[in-house]
Amino acid sequence: MFAKETEPTLVADGVVRLGTELVNWYLVEDDGRVTIVDAGAPKYRPQLDRGLALLGRRPADVAAVLLTHGHADHIGFAEPVRTELNVPVLVHRDDERLTTTGKPPSSNEGSLLPYLRYGHAWKLLAHLVSSGFPKHVQEVTTFGDGDDDVDAPGRPRAIHTPGHTAGHACFWLESRRVLVAGDLLCTRNPLTGARGPQLMPTAFNLSNATIIDSLSKIESLDAGVLLFGHGEPWTEGAGEAVRHARETGPT
Repeated sequence: MFAKETEPTLVADGVVRLGTELVNWYLVEDDGRVTIVDAGAPKYRPQLDRGLALLGRRPADVAAVLLTHGHADHIGFAEPVRTELNVPVLVHRDDERLTTTGKPPSSNEGSLLPYLRYGHAWKLLAHLVSSGFPKHVQEVTTFGDGDDDVDAPGRPRAIHTPGHTAGHACFWLESRRVLVAGDLLCTRNPLTGARGPQLMPTAFNLSNATIIDSLSKIESLDAGVLLFGHGEPWTEGAGEAVRHARETGPT
């Protein structure tokens, strides 16, 4: 798949990181039930069984798929798992159309072309093509701005953080001090390969300015670990991650 697979790793109490060096997804266990948070690429599906085994759980214990947003590298195996395990797929209402049809509400802010001078961009593209094209999710359950606690194991609090997509959301697991930040930020730029907390590439964002505004919603959280769709976990606090991203600016 042109990328090294990530060994299932406990990154916090009951929280497992999976995926590859290029794309992450997660499991959250609570009282014997499990939430899949994002679903990587279609060929990541076999990782689910290994991640569940690390938690001492089985596929039958999966209760929901929770999406930070509806991009292809986050809905990966969501539809096959939805039908196989008969579980809901939850996403913010402003990303319902993107998740079910693949059609964004408008064009992204920048073009992909300037990034093709980076070898890391070609590595990502080759990886995603070789990992299969995801099926659109045929049925979703939506939550809105006021739906703080999502009905899924772990009782994550949804924080609407638009900009990368219209309905992008972060999930705050307050009792564990874990923030699943999705693609609000990354710690490894998926196109340039640059490391450290930063905005996603402009070519992948609807609006950089909106993302900058959204950062204010997470910077005061007392997060012991931040988890991203791309890059390593961050353990130096949400405020410090936001400071780094603002200093760096659009990427």
